[in-house]
Amino acid sequence: MEVRAVGRYVRISPLKVRMLVDSIKGKSVEKGLDGVKFMPQKAAKILVKVIQSAVANADQNPNVDVDSLIIRNITVDQGPMLKRFRPRARGRGSRILKRSSHITVILAEKK
Repeated sequence: MEVRAVGRYVRISPLKVRMLVDSIKGKSVEKGLDGVKFMPQKAAKILVKVIQSAVANADQNPNVDVDSLIIRNITVDQGPMLKRFRPRARGRGSRILKRSSHITVILAEKK
């Protein structure tokens, strides 16, 4: 049985989130949450929320044992970018891209 949760339009660059994702893939939910909770990055707090949401989704299904869940996969896709301009020298402007992410967490029961 697979359970998933999706965090969409999160205002953080996908590259920053992907750095943390590799450290928790394949681990149990407990160990993954413990590993991420104490990381200083902004992406860590966002990942904790999405993983906890997936666990809450699993808790709604009576056939799933929440204690035996593992993090099967986490994907971080790029969302839409906000385009802003910053003034530069000689009246020019340069583009600033404010990136967003879609984070998908898939949990599965340990076999």
